[in-house]
Amino acid sequence: MSLIIVAASGGATDVIRETADTFGWNWQLFLSQVISFCIVAFLLRRFAYKPILAVLEERRRRIEEGQLNAELIKKQLAEAEQRYAEILSKANADAQKMIDEARTSAGHLAERKQQEAIAAAEQIMAKAREATAIEHEQAMETLKRELGRLVVDTTAKVTGKVLTAEDQRRLQEEASRQLA
Repeated sequence: MSLIIVAASGGATDVIRETADTFGWNWQLFLSQVISFCIVAFLLRRFAYKPILAVLEERRRRIEEGQLNAELIKKQLAEAEQRYAEILSKANADAQKMIDEARTSAGHLAERKQQEAIAAAEQIMAKAREATAIEHEQAMETLKRELGRLVVDTTAKVTGKVLTAEDQRRLQEEASRQLA
């Protein structure tokens, strides 16, 4: 409070001068330091502070772009993963469908081959029956001839006479009719 009274009484200038002398304040030195500070501040602002701010602003802009790109990449990655999952599920469904079709086709093919084999076996059996029937007829013909010859020979020996060609033919025909 005493300071206020002293300032009000006009001795404020004396108090300021006394304080400045106590601390060793020189206005010329102070003024030169203020001018030096202003020059250094101006130079720093002009050649250091503005370029640093420009670099920081560029960095901030790049970081924002990087964040936007990162978000865009995340979205694209999510979409790609979704497409991958869809493609994979579709491929699995297609593969299962192909497997089922292959199994069905293999079943039909096996059935068709089995029927073809049965048909081929039946043809072979029919040909074998025909061959057997032909061989049986040939054997019967041979047997009839042989039997006719034996009957003629036996009759000739039993009767003791020589049979004529007409007698031999008649005996062979009778033996064939009885054999049939």
